[in-house]
Amino acid sequence: MKRVLFVCVENSCRSQIAEGIAKELGKKVIEAYSAGSKPSGIINPMAIEVMREAGIDISNNASKGFDALAVNKFDYVITLGCQDTCPFFPADKHIEWKIDDPKGKDIHFFRKTRDSISDHVKRLIKDIGNSKPE
Repeated sequence: MKRVLFVCVENSCRSQIAEGIAKELGKKVIEAYSAGSKPSGIINPMAIEVMREAGIDISNNASKGFDALAVNKFDYVITLGCQDTCPFFPADKHIEWKIDDPKGKDIHFFRKTRDSISDHVKRLIKDIGNSKPE
């Protein structure tokens, strides 16, 4: 299992969506976490809604900062379009996914964001699953 941290600024939309999808689709490959550099304290209701549409419940998740993470060593840290504002967090690999922030946008934009993140997570799971153990 590879530990993966998904990071965005508020930990209320993109990183929460990524964590939820990774936990659902990558159960045997990924141990998923998320955090934000300036957590909002809430999960965006539209993020909860579009994830519910996909059959994934993130309504009990919490928006959190790095100090609230249960672990501090990750194999991958993935930033979701906030590289300039997200601080460096130690990991074996750093990956930047350029995903536009859906905050303040309509439900259709949230769905497109969810689907884009889902595609990225699926590729990550495939890549991790195909990598040779070290």
